[in-house]
Amino acid sequence: MLSFSLFLFLFGLIIGSFLGVIIDRSVHGDSFIYGRSKCPKCRKTIRWYDNIPLISFFLLRGRCRNCGKQISWSYPVIEGMTGALFVWWYVIGAAVFKLSTQPFTILQPAFWLLVGIGFLVVFFADFLYGIIPNGAVYGLTALGIAYRLALTGMSIMRPIDLLFSLLAAMAMTVFFLFLWWITKKRGLGLGDVKFVLPLGLIVGWPAILVAVFLADILGAVTGLLLIAGGKKKFGQTIPFGPFLVLGGVLALLFSDHIVQWYVSLLT
Repeated sequence: MLSFSLFLFLFGLIIGSFLGVIIDRSVHGDSFIYGRSKCPKCRKTIRWYDNIPLISFFLLRGRCRNCGKQISWSYPVIEGMTGALFVWWYVIGAAVFKLSTQPFTILQPAFWLLVGIGFLVVFFADFLYGIIPNGAVYGLTALGIAYRLALTGMSIMRPIDLLFSLLAAMAMTVFFLFLWWITKKRGLGLGDVKFVLPLGLIVGWPAILVAVFLADILGAVTGLLLIAGGKKKFGQTIPFGPFLVLGGVLALLFSDHIVQWYVSLLT
């Protein structure tokens, strides 16, 4: 188990390195399929031995070999978090999300691993550049729809639950679009409006309400802390996509408990 976990961590580092390329190039409109990696400062092609996930960053002490400029910390962080995601998925996540019905013994864990990768792309793209790539939104939307339809087709999910998930995702999208319009595009970004659709499809009903509520709380607390620390001023915006991702993850793990707790307060 330990040796396979190490293998998955190393494989996750490679995937994370590729995710870093996808994030960087997609927000700049470049192809992530063609062309070798270049230093964003001096634009020199990065040699293969300077592009080893995680290791090269520390060997180079976080600086480009050619120009000596600082390399963004985001690259090793994305690589390390992706490696950790793969290990968590193997050690804990696959057992938590595994279904006994074939072929979902394999498809279910694979689905959640892909969702985790998509969430990482959304989180870091919005955090670093203030943009949620359309490719991530479209991919997660397709995954969410296929997942819900497959569960319904195998009678694991009731058709009424599928309907509620679709309606909740669309209703939350319309609500976010209204907020985007009424705040004159300052309260939310259009990427947030797009992302809440796949988020609703993936977490389902009523977990999407919990996800958005937690995202609002986390965003508000972070904003107040940044203002108190002098990093932001009132009226300045912060990326909301990372908080939607965090809210979605927490809702997936704890929404049932949170909903039960809230209902108990009302009764």
